[in-house]
Amino acid sequence: EVHSGARRKFRISIWNATIANLSLMALGSSAPEILLSATELVGNNYYAGRLGPSTIVGSAAFNLLVITAVCISAIPAPEVRTIEGTDVFIVTTTI
Repeated sequence: EVHSGARRKFRISIWNATIANLSLMALGSSAPEILLSATELVGNNYYAGRLGPSTIVGSAAFNLLVITAVCISAIPAPEVRTIEGTDVFIVTTTI
């Protein structure tokens, strides 16, 4: 019950740490490829060259396969880990 004239403080979180981390990882891991593609695009009068799209696709394949393999192999043999919160993964795969 709030009495008249009383004040309450509420803390509302507006910064989602999971989204911030995913955005930072995506930007950090793909920034060189995006900059290379943009540089080639500007240099070719805004026509896609052979290097830019191939670099982005190759980087995405590397990130998906090699980084996932390293993360899986880093877990010791008897230990088992599972992902509990898969909602963010479902959202990112459907976009």
